[in-house]
Amino acid sequence: MEELEITQSNPGAYSDDAVVTLDWKEHIRLRPGMYIGKLGDGSSQDDGIYVLIKEIIDNAIDEFVMGNGRTIEVAIKDQRVTIRDYGRGIPLGKVIDCVSKINTGAKYDSKVFKKAVGLNGVGSKAVNALSGSFTAQSIREGKTKIVEFERGEIISDLPEEPSNLRSGTIISFVPDEKVFGHYHFISEYIEQMLWNYVFLNNGLTIWYNGTKMQAKNGLLDLLQRNINGNPLVYPIIQIKDEDFECAFTHSGRQYGEEYYSFVNGQHTTQGGTHQAAFREALVKTIRDFYKKDFDPSDIRQCMVAAISIKVQEPVFESQTKTKLGSQLMEPDGQSIRNYIGDILKKQLDNYLHMNSDVAEALLRRIMQSEKERKDFANIKKLAKESVKKVSLHNKKLRDCRIHYNSNDNRRLETTLFITEGDSASGSITKSRDVNTQAVFSLKGKPLNCYGLTKRVVYENDEFNLLQSALNIEEGVENLRYNYIVIATDADVDGMHIRLLMLTFFLQFYPDVVKSGHLYILQTPLFRVRNKKKTIYCYTDEERVSAIAELGPNPEITRFKGLGEISPEEFKNFIGPNMRLDPILLRKLSEIPDLLSFYMGRNTPDRQVFIMDNLRMEEDLVNAEA
Repeated sequence: MEELEITQSNPGAYSDDAVVTLDWKEHIRLRPGMYIGKLGDGSSQDDGIYVLIKEIIDNAIDEFVMGNGRTIEVAIKDQRVTIRDYGRGIPLGKVIDCVSKINTGAKYDSKVFKKAVGLNGVGSKAVNALSGSFTAQSIREGKTKIVEFERGEIISDLPEEPSNLRSGTIISFVPDEKVFGHYHFISEYIEQMLWNYVFLNNGLTIWYNGTKMQAKNGLLDLLQRNINGNPLVYPIIQIKDEDFECAFTHSGRQYGEEYYSFVNGQHTTQGGTHQAAFREALVKTIRDFYKKDFDPSDIRQCMVAAISIKVQEPVFESQTKTKLGSQLMEPDGQSIRNYIGDILKKQLDNYLHMNSDVAEALLRRIMQSEKERKDFANIKKLAKESVKKVSLHNKKLRDCRIHYNSNDNRRLETTLFITEGDSASGSITKSRDVNTQAVFSLKGKPLNCYGLTKRVVYENDEFNLLQSALNIEEGVENLRYNYIVIATDADVDGMHIRLLMLTFFLQFYPDVVKSGHLYILQTPLFRVRNKKKTIYCYTDEERVSAIAELGPNPEITRFKGLGEISPEEFKNFIGPNMRLDPILLRKLSEIPDLLSFYMGRNTPDRQVFIMDNLRMEEDLVNAEA
């Protein structure tokens, strides 16, 4: 139970009647952000519906880590998620308590769950409370127990029965549309989550909708899957210890640093003390090995790394566990910084001594980065001075008050809209939420930066100001907005601007895309209305459906550009029900090949592609008819 003070608008009303007590499910449903971060419709990989899946899988992973069950089955059909593990099964007499009583669970006992992901028995209760339908089944010692819930309320409590099924737990749920609205699962997000579990747990097999996921080489396999075709300066280096593993290399073509960091199997997308310790230890070890005082940025430039650490009773900064706050390795009390530093000092130093070819390749990469940094030094200095001069009167950026790299509880909502021209930015600016939504206005079509070096980011005023607004010069660690949304007209010029902006991010800041921060804004193509109702349509199919719903002779407006939509109407399209298309890099996507094909020289292959996919105007007219 949680006691909340609710003060009415009349100060004199603060009395015994003004203090109410909510039960566990009411509190979770009233304040879901405290438990799952944010809601969302499934467009973003950190939306609440994916956190619900993760919370249940975390429990199954904890069973695996403790040596119970080597297979997890995940199935999603018609919005129903079913997760089956083959662990010990919840004790049958405690099934109801474990999924519906806050502060109930075995993870308080570190002897039972030594290095658990799920914390303090909260996760499954949050899933239960936020699901329209939730079923928990435990199979244990030849018996089974099934309990069904709706929005946290028990609707069926079946008695224990004999069972010949293998021991384990089966959780099935449907996220509640009353909480999440009209949501959809994006399979790529779920696959990436499940692959991460497999990479971090050797010997684990996950079946997802009938597809088998399994890995043999831990984080080395993770990096190979995520390199996206970039050439490597040297083969991936993998280092393992009892509670720590890392794998890293340097890319030959991309800029910045890219990290995949984990704590007890949890993807800490915002890093934390373990990631900071790794970055520091890597620099110190390499400096000592070469006996040169390299600049840290030269050592880490173009580096891609995966880090995993197991910590007893880890402290995260929130229930969603995206950033580690722990400083110590319990129970011995050694600092995480010293623990990781000692491992790298010994093992990486040994590796470089034993692999002179890798040591030479790494040194060349560091020297190249140093040369590039010095070549860019004067340009960067002038660019930063330019940014400082215009920062107080930057007409391109209309900033918001809250930022992603702050500790505000609305930080996950922070959004930067990148718009074309003043008319579109004007409508968005007038209708935006000034606390969490910012607008950056392009003056027209940006430069095609394919094939250019990062020097262009500093020499081009628009790119330089955008980089400064996002705060991504040194990587995504201090990114100022969770959502970077390209908002252009749905015409040929708008599509071209989208491609040019995608080229900018993929060329110079691919980690922004890979970490799931880049989106395309969907805006309606049509407004269909009569005197009683207005329907906004995003496709021709929706327009036809709206006409059928409203009856004969409705008023139909075709929006040719964002500037034609009034600020009052625009509030509907960038509010809580905003439609976003995430920019996803699939496993087979290779960034250099993608950019070369679409943004490089006009090759015969691209000409054939255009001709094969070209639709003539009469074809579109016939299709509409």
